[in-house]
Amino acid sequence: MLLFFSITNALEKHRKLSSGQPADNGDNGELSVEEKQPEDIKSSFENGNLEVKSYPQLVKLCEEMDSEGLQKFISDNRKNLPALKEEIPWALKAAASPARLVLESLEGFYPSEVDGKKDANLLGLRRTCIMLMECLSVLLSNLDMVSLLALISEDIKEQAKLIAEEWKPKLDALDMDASNGNSLEAHAFLQLIDTFGIASGFNEEELSRLIPMVSRRRQAADLCRSLGLSEKMPGVIEVLVKNGRQIDAVNLAFAFELTEQFSPVPLLKSYLKEARKASSPVKPGNASPTAQTEVSERELTALKAVIKCIEEHNLEEQYPVDPLQKRVLLLEKAKADKKRATEVAKPQPKRPRANGAGYGPRVTNVAADKTFYPRVTDRYMQYVYDRPYVYPGPADNHSHSLLASATFNFSPSHGNYFGNGYQYQTPYLH
Repeated sequence: MLLFFSITNALEKHRKLSSGQPADNGDNGELSVEEKQPEDIKSSFENGNLEVKSYPQLVKLCEEMDSEGLQKFISDNRKNLPALKEEIPWALKAAASPARLVLESLEGFYPSEVDGKKDANLLGLRRTCIMLMECLSVLLSNLDMVSLLALISEDIKEQAKLIAEEWKPKLDALDMDASNGNSLEAHAFLQLIDTFGIASGFNEEELSRLIPMVSRRRQAADLCRSLGLSEKMPGVIEVLVKNGRQIDAVNLAFAFELTEQFSPVPLLKSYLKEARKASSPVKPGNASPTAQTEVSERELTALKAVIKCIEEHNLEEQYPVDPLQKRVLLLEKAKADKKRATEVAKPQPKRPRANGAGYGPRVTNVAADKTFYPRVTDRYMQYVYDRPYVYPGPADNHSHSLLASATFNFSPSHGNYFGNGYQYQTPYLH
């Protein structure tokens, strides 16, 4: 009976998958994908449409159980990550032990020494680890009962538990607020527990405390469901609201059909009110130009986040966006005017004539100038953070018998999060 119960739980767990690896528009070391979500890959897999066409090297690396080579191959081809992610579940079938291969790929997630120059590479490695665990989940969801038990054996589970127990204390050192809901470390820990079916070995309250650290990630809602934490969500949402994370709270309220308990419009208005309050200098007359600019940026970011949330959840009738958009235009115009004024005020250095006889008007060569003085957009990659924050809603009505909602608090400190190559002003960007 115990074996049957274990099998049933394993199959049910792998029936619900996390959504895709987030696409925090790529930068150094970034591995991002928006085009393909695991559910899309799962559908192709079930229909027999999925096979390794573009990257046969993936099969070879899996056959050889070369976890290090697999990591490097994904990193080298990260520009084509959507295609890679579509083929990896199929390639994993070629491994003697797909689960062991993925576990071995986790080595290096927490290096003994971190070189500041290699931070971007570490971020890329961590994203690859998460993605491989997600791809393994896709493979597991398409196996029969016997194959599933053979692949996720007790020995494999024990290895996964050892890794999770090694990682868990490291999460205690993370600043929940500084992570701004986008912690790769917390995400990897939860994904590890979910993929290898070892949630029963961990306290639900402790797992619930990690949800605010991943609340901005697309996989958050599905991870919560798969880990049996759905009934903990009211407590998680309350924590987010109390700590100025109303955007995340609204997204999760929609994902778990809790909008009657957590009304979205009042939460969004409260978010803007707090943003404007924080954006008001204590002594306006003494505020430096830099401080004033930061104040405007915070309000502008908050307005855009609220508008985006309204549009994603179709709340326009309840919360018209026109006044908000007018305020955005006003702030952007003031920002542009200030930038032009600053550029005009900058002293222009005089250049001597070639013969050294005083100064004269500069004769420029347009083509040459373009070569030596490229536009800003040519010199710097323009990062556009425009992915929607809509968590997938529940696909069915299955529920879990769990304890009461979790209650816990954030650290009062605030900070910036650089985990995915972007700098966010906490807590005004979502």
